[in-house]
Amino acid sequence: MLKLTPLLLIILYVAAMYFFSAWRLKRELNENTTPLKHPRLSPMLERLGKAMDLPPVEAHIYEIEPINGLAAPDGRIFLTRGFIRKLDACEVTDAELASVIAHELGHVAHGHSRRRMVDFAGQNAIRLALAGVLGRFIPFIGNWLAHMAATAVAARLSRQDEFEADEFASALMIKAGLGTEPQKSLFRKLDTLTGRMGAGTPAWLLSHPRTDRRIAAIEANEARWRSTD
Repeated sequence: MLKLTPLLLIILYVAAMYFFSAWRLKRELNENTTPLKHPRLSPMLERLGKAMDLPPVEAHIYEIEPINGLAAPDGRIFLTRGFIRKLDACEVTDAELASVIAHELGHVAHGHSRRRMVDFAGQNAIRLALAGVLGRFIPFIGNWLAHMAATAVAARLSRQDEFEADEFASALMIKAGLGTEPQKSLFRKLDTLTGRMGAGTPAWLLSHPRTDRRIAAIEANEARWRSTD
């Protein structure tokens, strides 16, 4: 039984981190969101819902300025206020934001949002465990190596999730009659809109795939779907 104690402690730690993170995120979203009711986006929400044989998709505005979309573990979909400002300034189109919502629906459909909370807690546990082990053999850089290893694993899982959500979004956008061009055009302008330039970060540490790879994957999916029609 004593041999199982460290493992049990790790399991309890992961569970505690998961529930605390989920509670904190839910509270943050409940306190800082409003329903998404925008004259240019409401028709898009109707088209996406109809394509899934469902009522109009429900979405919310997360009242923060950074440009992003979010799928919460409870299944709710969010666009940030910063994204809405870009729409009102005509820097993005309603169809492009529809592709963001479709992408987040993909995360929900695949269960990514809930799993990422578990991954986050597990990543911290792995980091602590590796730091303890490596710290004994490499006293000065053991913690750094443990952090890099845990981050690399989490980034790889996240990139896989993004490709799956992109594929779901492409299929939904096609079925909704919007096509994939809005999805690809938004990717082409996203780095400029967000000011996120990942050139200095190793590709294996990026939590999102490179833009060119995402567009290439969408086009490969389209070619495959056409060949099976």
